[in-house]
Amino acid sequence: MTEKPKRTEKTVKVILDSNALFVPLQFKIDIFQELQTLLSVKFETVLVSPIRKELETIAEKGSPKMRKWAAYALKLAEKCVLLEVEEKIACSPDDIIVEVARKCNCPVFTNDRKLRKRLRNISVPVIYVRQKSRLEIDGRI
Repeated sequence: MTEKPKRTEKTVKVILDSNALFVPLQFKIDIFQELQTLLSVKFETVLVSPIRKELETIAEKGSPKMRKWAAYALKLAEKCVLLEVEEKIACSPDDIIVEVARKCNCPVFTNDRKLRKRLRNISVPVIYVRQKSRLEIDGRI
C-alpha cells in the first residue's frame, strides 16, 4: 500500500512598506491578525533592509510624533524577516520594494498610492487599509 504524499502548505511572503508598520497606531488595526484573516494561509512578513534603515532615520531625526511612531514600527519590525538588499545609489526604498516584489512574486502591504499603482501595473498583489478599519487585497495571490 502506498501513502499519499502530504501536501506541504506554501508560506506566502508579504513585503511590508514602512507605512504598513504605522497602521496599528494610525487605525488601531492588528496587522498580523488582519493579515492572517485576509490571507487565510501561512504567511511570513518580510522587511527589506532599506525600509528598516528609513524607519531608523525617522526614529532619530523625525518630529517627536514620528520618532515615537518609528520606534513602535521598529518594535513591530522585529516580528518580520529582514531581507538584506544591496542599496543602489539612485534607488529609493519604493524602487527596491518593486524590484524585490517582482523577483519574488509576493504581495506588498502598503498604503502609498503611487507605490500601489506601480505594483498593480506589474501585476503584483497589493494589501492596503480599506475604510480605516480593515485590510483588503487588490490582486490574486
